[in-house]
Amino acid sequence: MRPVPDALMLFAAGLGTRMGALTATRPKPLIEVAGRTLVNHALDLADEAGIGRIVANLHYLPEQIRAHLSDRPNITFSDETDAILETGGGLRKALPLLGTGPVFTLNTDAVWTGSNGLSTLRSHWDPDAASALLLLVPRADATGHIGAGDFDIDRSGRIKRGRDYVYTGAQIINPGGIGAVPDPVFSLNVLWDRMLAEGRLFGCVHRGGWCDVGRPDAIPLAEALLAGAVDV
Repeated sequence: MRPVPDALMLFAAGLGTRMGALTATRPKPLIEVAGRTLVNHALDLADEAGIGRIVANLHYLPEQIRAHLSDRPNITFSDETDAILETGGGLRKALPLLGTGPVFTLNTDAVWTGSNGLSTLRSHWDPDAASALLLLVPRADATGHIGAGDFDIDRSGRIKRGRDYVYTGAQIINPGGIGAVPDPVFSLNVLWDRMLAEGRLFGCVHRGGWCDVGRPDAIPLAEALLAGAVDV
Protein backbone atom coordinates (compact mmCIF):
# COMPACT_ATOMS: atom_id res chain seq x y z
CA MET A 1 0.00 0.00 0.00
CA ARG A 2 1.36 3.43 -0.92
CA PRO A 3 1.76 5.70 2.16
CA VAL A 4 1.63 8.88 0.05
CA PRO A 5 -1.08 9.15 -2.62
CA ASP A 6 -0.08 9.27 -6.26
CA ALA A 7 -3.54 8.93 -7.81
CA LEU A 8 -6.44 11.36 -8.12
CA MET A 9 -10.18 10.76 -8.34
CA LEU A 10 -11.71 13.61 -10.33
CA PHE A 11 -15.45 13.95 -9.73
CA ALA A 12 -16.95 14.89 -13.10
CA ALA A 13 -20.25 12.98 -13.15
CA GLY A 14 -22.65 15.54 -11.69
CA LEU A 15 -25.73 16.74 -13.54
CA GLY A 16 -25.03 20.41 -12.85
CA THR A 17 -28.72 21.25 -12.45
CA ARG A 18 -27.98 24.44 -10.49
CA MET A 19 -26.30 25.81 -13.62
CA GLY A 20 -29.66 25.90 -15.42
CA ALA A 21 -29.44 26.56 -19.16
CA LEU A 22 -25.63 26.42 -19.13
CA THR A 23 -25.75 22.64 -18.70
CA ALA A 24 -28.65 21.95 -21.06
CA THR A 25 -26.25 20.82 -23.79
CA ARG A 26 -22.91 20.36 -22.01
CA PRO A 27 -21.72 18.87 -18.72
CA LYS A 28 -20.74 21.25 -15.94
CA PRO A 29 -17.00 20.42 -16.08
CA LEU A 30 -16.93 21.94 -19.58
CA ILE A 31 -18.32 25.32 -18.51
CA GLU A 32 -15.68 27.99 -19.03
CA VAL A 33 -14.34 30.38 -16.41
CA ALA A 34 -11.88 32.99 -17.67
CA GLY A 35 -11.59 31.18 -21.00
CA ARG A 36 -10.73 27.81 -19.49
CA THR A 37 -13.04 24.91 -18.66
CA LEU A 38 -13.66 23.96 -15.05
CA VAL A 39 -12.16 20.53 -15.61
CA ASN A 40 -8.99 22.12 -16.97
CA HIS A 41 -8.75 24.40 -13.94
CA ALA A 42 -8.86 21.23 -11.81
CA LEU A 43 -6.31 19.46 -13.97
CA ASP A 44 -3.97 22.44 -13.71
CA LEU A 45 -3.78 21.73 -9.98
CA ALA A 46 -3.07 18.05 -10.58
CA ASP A 47 -0.37 18.78 -13.15
CA GLU A 48 1.34 21.33 -10.94
CA ALA A 49 1.27 18.86 -8.03
CA GLY A 50 2.83 16.17 -10.20
CA ILE A 51 -0.02 13.67 -9.99
CA GLY A 52 0.27 11.29 -12.91
CA ARG A 53 -2.60 8.85 -12.48
CA ILE A 54 -6.05 10.42 -12.79
CA VAL A 55 -9.47 8.78 -12.94
CA ALA A 56 -12.56 10.83 -13.86
CA ASN A 57 -16.06 9.49 -13.36
CA LEU A 58 -18.63 10.20 -16.08
CA HIS A 59 -22.42 10.23 -16.21
CA TYR A 60 -24.04 13.23 -17.94
CA LEU A 61 -23.05 13.78 -21.60
CA PRO A 62 -19.94 11.65 -21.03
CA GLU A 63 -18.72 11.63 -24.63
CA GLN A 64 -18.16 15.38 -24.52
CA ILE A 65 -15.78 15.00 -21.60
CA ARG A 66 -14.03 12.02 -23.21
CA ALA A 67 -13.49 14.05 -26.37
CA HIS A 68 -12.31 17.12 -24.48
CA LEU A 69 -9.72 15.08 -22.58
CA SER A 70 -8.71 12.81 -25.45
CA ASP A 71 -5.22 14.31 -25.50
CA ARG A 72 -4.59 13.30 -21.87
CA PRO A 73 -3.32 9.67 -21.90
CA ASN A 74 -2.85 9.73 -18.12
CA ILE A 75 -6.62 10.03 -17.56
CA THR A 76 -8.86 6.98 -17.46
CA PHE A 77 -12.62 7.03 -17.08
CA SER A 78 -14.99 5.35 -14.67
CA ASP A 79 -18.31 4.91 -16.45
CA GLU A 80 -21.42 5.77 -14.43
CA THR A 81 -23.74 6.32 -17.37
CA ASP A 82 -26.21 3.68 -16.15
CA ALA A 83 -26.60 5.28 -12.71
CA ILE A 84 -24.86 8.15 -10.98
CA LEU A 85 -23.30 6.83 -7.77
CA GLU A 86 -22.56 10.05 -5.81
CA THR A 87 -19.11 10.65 -4.37
CA GLY A 88 -18.82 7.55 -2.19
CA GLY A 89 -20.24 5.10 -4.69
CA GLY A 90 -18.26 6.74 -7.47
CA LEU A 91 -14.99 6.43 -5.59
CA ARG A 92 -15.68 2.79 -4.75
CA LYS A 93 -16.35 1.92 -8.41
CA ALA A 94 -13.15 3.68 -9.50
CA LEU A 95 -10.82 1.97 -7.00
CA PRO A 96 -9.64 -0.76 -9.40
CA LEU A 97 -8.38 2.02 -11.66
CA LEU A 98 -6.89 4.10 -8.85
CA GLY A 99 -4.98 1.30 -7.12
CA THR A 100 -4.63 0.55 -3.44
CA GLY A 101 -4.01 2.95 -0.60
CA PRO A 102 -4.91 6.60 -0.04
CA VAL A 103 -5.97 8.76 -2.98
CA PHE A 104 -6.60 12.41 -3.71
CA THR A 105 -10.15 13.38 -4.64
CA LEU A 106 -11.06 16.66 -6.29
CA ASN A 107 -14.31 18.26 -7.36
CA THR A 108 -14.47 20.04 -10.71
CA ASP A 109 -16.67 22.99 -9.73
CA ALA A 110 -14.20 25.42 -8.18
CA VAL A 111 -11.31 27.72 -9.09
CA TRP A 112 -8.30 28.45 -6.95
CA THR A 113 -5.56 31.00 -6.38
CA GLY A 114 -2.54 30.93 -4.11
CA SER A 115 -0.77 27.77 -3.01
CA ASN A 116 -1.51 24.47 -4.74
CA GLY A 117 -4.17 22.78 -2.64
CA LEU A 118 -3.16 19.24 -3.59
CA SER A 119 0.46 19.93 -2.64
CA THR A 120 -0.76 21.39 0.66
CA LEU A 121 -2.67 18.19 1.37
CA ARG A 122 0.35 16.05 0.53
CA SER A 123 2.60 18.03 2.86
CA HIS A 124 0.15 17.66 5.78
CA TRP A 125 -0.81 14.02 5.21
CA ASP A 126 -0.13 11.70 8.18
CA PRO A 127 -1.54 8.23 7.47
CA ASP A 128 -0.80 7.07 11.01
CA ALA A 129 -3.15 9.68 12.50
CA ALA A 130 -5.69 10.35 9.74
CA SER A 131 -8.02 8.33 7.56
CA ALA A 132 -8.91 11.47 5.61
CA LEU A 133 -7.47 14.97 5.34
CA LEU A 134 -9.82 17.65 3.99
CA LEU A 135 -8.72 20.97 2.52
CA LEU A 136 -10.73 23.81 4.06
CA VAL A 137 -11.13 27.56 3.68
CA PRO A 138 -12.46 29.98 6.31
CA ARG A 139 -16.15 30.64 5.76
CA ALA A 140 -15.45 34.37 5.30
CA ASP A 141 -13.07 33.57 2.41
CA ALA A 142 -15.32 31.06 0.62
CA THR A 143 -16.27 33.05 -2.48
CA GLY A 144 -19.51 31.94 -4.08
CA HIS A 145 -20.48 29.68 -1.19
CA ILE A 146 -24.00 30.03 0.18
CA GLY A 147 -24.91 29.08 3.73
CA ALA A 148 -22.92 28.18 6.80
CA GLY A 149 -19.60 26.42 6.90
CA ASP A 150 -19.09 22.67 7.15
CA PHE A 151 -16.45 22.06 9.82
CA ASP A 152 -14.52 23.44 12.77
CA ILE A 153 -10.84 22.59 13.28
CA ASP A 154 -8.77 22.38 16.47
CA ARG A 155 -5.08 23.08 17.00
CA SER A 156 -4.11 19.50 16.21
CA GLY A 157 -5.89 19.66 12.86
CA ARG A 158 -8.68 17.32 13.92
CA ILE A 159 -12.06 18.48 12.61
CA LYS A 160 -15.70 18.14 13.55
CA ARG A 161 -18.96 19.29 12.00
CA GLY A 162 -19.25 23.04 12.45
CA ARG A 163 -19.61 26.44 10.80
CA ASP A 164 -16.23 28.18 10.62
CA TYR A 165 -14.66 26.39 7.63
CA VAL A 166 -15.93 25.28 4.23
CA TYR A 167 -14.82 22.08 2.50
CA THR A 168 -13.17 22.98 -0.81
CA GLY A 169 -13.80 19.69 -2.58
CA ALA A 170 -10.18 18.52 -2.27
CA GLN A 171 -8.95 15.83 0.09
CA ILE A 172 -6.78 12.80 0.67
CA ILE A 173 -8.75 9.77 1.81
CA ASN A 174 -7.88 6.19 2.67
CA PRO A 175 -10.80 4.25 1.21
CA GLY A 176 -10.26 1.18 3.36
CA GLY A 177 -13.62 -0.04 4.60
CA ILE A 178 -15.54 1.57 1.74
CA GLY A 179 -16.56 -1.88 0.56
CA ALA A 180 -18.52 -2.42 3.76
CA VAL A 181 -21.02 0.34 2.94
CA PRO A 182 -24.17 -1.56 1.94
CA ASP A 183 -25.72 1.06 -0.34
CA PRO A 184 -24.57 1.27 -3.98
CA VAL A 185 -25.20 5.03 -4.06
CA PHE A 186 -23.84 7.07 -1.16
CA SER A 187 -21.95 10.21 -0.22
CA LEU A 188 -18.44 10.32 1.19
CA ASN A 189 -20.11 11.83 4.25
CA VAL A 190 -20.86 8.22 5.25
CA LEU A 191 -17.12 7.53 5.54
CA TRP A 192 -16.40 10.90 7.12
CA ASP A 193 -18.94 10.23 9.88
CA ARG A 194 -17.20 6.96 10.70
CA MET A 195 -13.84 8.72 10.76
CA LEU A 196 -15.26 11.46 12.98
CA ALA A 197 -16.38 8.86 15.48
CA GLU A 198 -12.89 7.34 15.44
CA GLY A 199 -11.12 10.72 15.77
CA ARG A 200 -9.39 10.19 12.41
CA LEU A 201 -10.86 13.01 10.32
CA PHE A 202 -8.42 15.91 9.89
CA GLY A 203 -8.24 19.15 7.97
CA CYS A 204 -5.75 21.75 6.77
CA VAL A 205 -6.37 25.28 5.54
CA HIS A 206 -5.84 26.47 1.97
CA ARG A 207 -3.61 29.53 1.71
CA GLY A 208 -5.15 31.47 -1.12
CA GLY A 209 -8.44 32.19 -2.82
CA TRP A 210 -11.21 29.71 -3.62
CA CYS A 211 -14.54 30.09 -5.39
CA ASP A 212 -17.39 27.61 -5.52
CA VAL A 213 -18.63 27.66 -9.14
CA GLY A 214 -21.93 25.90 -8.60
CA ARG A 215 -24.30 28.51 -10.03
CA PRO A 216 -24.21 30.87 -13.02
CA ASP A 217 -23.83 33.96 -10.82
CA ALA A 218 -20.62 32.51 -9.37
CA ILE A 219 -18.84 32.61 -12.73
CA PRO A 220 -18.11 36.39 -12.64
CA LEU A 221 -17.05 36.02 -9.00
CA ALA A 222 -14.59 33.32 -10.00
CA GLU A 223 -13.27 35.37 -12.89
CA ALA A 224 -12.76 38.39 -10.64
CA LEU A 225 -10.88 36.19 -8.16
CA LEU A 226 -8.57 34.91 -10.88
CA ALA A 227 -8.07 38.40 -12.34
CA GLY A 228 -7.18 39.77 -8.93
CA ALA A 229 -4.57 37.09 -8.44
CA VAL A 230 -3.02 37.85 -11.82
CA ASP A 231 -2.93 41.57 -11.09
CA VAL A 232 -1.07 41.19 -7.80
